Amino acid sequence: MDKTNLTIAVVLVVLIIISGVQAFTLGSIKEKINNNQVSVSSSKTVSSATESSGTSSKLPSNIKDLPQMVGGC
Repeated sequence: MDKTNLTIAVVLVVLIIISGVQAFTLGSIKEKINNNQVSVSSSKTVSSATESSGTSSKLPSNIKDLPQMVGGC
């Protein structure tokens, strides 16, 4: 075997090992979900894009000025 074939074989073996680890991890996560051992929580609140005034305080200032930057109406 020359170096190219050996390199391809090594990369293929590494990819197969990574795939096996991912499959095992996915299986254990799936089992935890089925046994109700996983709780879902969210600490991030989602707000609407615009407030009652029509502008959003969450957007950076350069995004607020975007229509003027590109010549929008």
